[in-house]
Amino acid sequence: MKPEGLGKGYIQVYTGNGKGKTTAALGLAVRAAGHRLRTVIIQFMKGWTDYGELAGVAMLAPFVEIRQAGRDVFVRRGDPDPEDLRLAREGLRAAQETVTGGKADIVVLDEIVSAVDFGLLPLGEVLGLLTRKPDGMEIVLTGRGAPREIVEAADLVTEMREIKHYYAKGVDARAGVER
Repeated sequence: MKPEGLGKGYIQVYTGNGKGKTTAALGLAVRAAGHRLRTVIIQFMKGWTDYGELAGVAMLAPFVEIRQAGRDVFVRRGDPDPEDLRLAREGLRAAQETVTGGKADIVVLDEIVSAVDFGLLPLGEVLGLLTRKPDGMEIVLTGRGAPREIVEAADLVTEMREIKHYYAKGVDARAGVER
């Protein structure tokens, strides 16, 4: 049985230079699925097919859906490939359709803050999307370096701050933990 709903629904931001932004958003999606709420996750700047969350989320269908809006290479800051720009725009269109179409209880815009920071998406268009959030829908934005305007538009902002990370010792991203 689906719960009554999320009430007003809020805008959450997970930002900062520490590990855990996407993981926190995925945890929220798992929790929501346990309450039969539908979550749509759109991953900006991500196109790798070996991310564990892709297979994990498939197990949560039909309550959680994930879409990627990126390539399987890193984006060049300040000099993005035209394909990176096209995919980011496509992701933003998917987000707009999901938000305005009421197709989800929770919409996670994973790494959208980074897409703005890298120049793939205009800040004004992302802020415009947030103003179209219907009552009863939660929107979560993730990515490093959230600008003041996104922080001000949000109802909840969490900063993940790196204190120590084993990457500094040369540890690569591990299956099931970082990817």
